[in-house]
Order: sequence, then C-alpha cells, then structure tokens
Amino acid sequence: QVQLVESGRGLVKAGGSLRLSCAASGSISSINAMGWYRQAPGKQRELVATITSGGRTNYADSVKGRFIISRSRDNARNTVSLQMNSLKPEDTAVYYCAADIATIVTKGRAWGQGTQVTVSS
Repeated sequence: QVQLVESGRGLVKAGGSLRLSCAASGSISSINAMGWYRQAPGKQRELVATITSGGRTNYADSVKGRFIISRSRDNARNTVSLQMNSLKPEDTAVYYCAADIATIVTKGRAWGQGTQVTVSS
C-alpha cells in the first residue's frame, strides 16, 4: 500500500508565504517524478510544479519565480515540498501531491488527499 500524506494547509494574506510538504510511504520500489497540482472551485485540476528523480523541475507559468519545488529522501521516506511565496488570491485552491511510483507488482501515479490553501486579499 502506497500513501501520500500532505501537510501545510493554511490561510494566508496576499503577499505571504506558505510551505506544503508531502511524504510518500509504503512498499515503494522507486519514485520517478513528484509534483503538485491544484484545483480551484469550478476549475479543472492543473499542474503547479513537478520535479524528477534527477532534480529537473517544471513550473506552471503562473507560479514561475514565486514557487519552489524540492524533494528529499531520508530513511527511505521520499518527501516533496512546495515553497510558495508572494501568494495571490488566485492561488487559492486545493493542492494535491502526486508521485509516479513503482512497486514490485505495479506502477502508476499516486495522489494525496489534497490540502486547502486560501489566500485572502
């Protein structure tokens, strides 16, 4: 069983910062890309940022220069974080962690449960 557990939800004023983290655990053989997606009310889920196992990053144009994605591995626990700076009200959404995971029996994309980020003007 593979689990992605997110932390760092919050309410922040415009211009403020917030850090999200996501830890992957379970019977994982390997993890390729990890990333963050978000879904605002009435909108489709969209990519925010991804990072490969080699550290290559990709950002949505709307967050470039404001958000920083990073990942680490400690005691077989893989973590991906999203540092969000200069937040805007339009960043308000439910943020989902995702990871492309392989186990000994299967591979595919796992998702976290989602964490709410609200930016007030």
